[in-house]
Amino acid sequence: MNRNIFLLIFCYSFTVFSQVDKVFIDKSSDGLKLKVNGQDFIVNGMNWDYFPVGTNYTYSLWQQPENTIQAALDDEMPLLKNSGVNAIRVYTSIPKKWIEYIYTNYGIYTMINHPFGRYGLMLNGSWVDHTEYSDAGTRELLLKEAKQLATDYKDTKGLLLFSLV
Repeated sequence: MNRNIFLLIFCYSFTVFSQVDKVFIDKSSDGLKLKVNGQDFIVNGMNWDYFPVGTNYTYSLWQQPENTIQAALDDEMPLLKNSGVNAIRVYTSIPKKWIEYIYTNYGIYTMINHPFGRYGLMLNGSWVDHTEYSDAGTRELLLKEAKQLATDYKDTKGLLLFSLV
C-alpha cells in the first residue's frame, strides 16, 4: 500500500474521532483540503521539541516539573505564534494537558507524530533495527500502538491530527 495513501487514510480516520474541533479532509474535483470546523485550514507548522542548553536527545521536557514545562512553553509558544505558526508536530510523549494548554493559551494546534517503526521497534522483547513491515507481528504491533494513541488522545482540545512517519 502506498505509504502516503495509508497516512492520509489513517489521519482521516482518526482525526474526527480524536479531538474536539471537527477536523476532516474534504475531497473534491479540486483535490484534497484539510478543514477545521468547516473552514479551509492551511498548516503553517513546524517540528517542535525543547532541549535546554547542555542537554541532548535523552532530555524530555514532559518529564520535568510542571512549572518547568509551563515556563518553557510560555517562552517558546509566543515566538512561534508571532512567526505565524498555527501547528506544531511533536512526538507521542506529550501529555494531553499540554496540548490543551498550548491551544488554549496560544491557539496553536498539535500534530502527534508516531514514528511507526521508522527507527526500529521493540518486538517480542527484542529491539529490531530495521522494521520489516511485511511481517504480520510488526503490522499488528504498530496498528495496535496507533489505535491506542488515538484512543488515549480522544477528545483532546487542540489536537489537529496524527502523523505516522
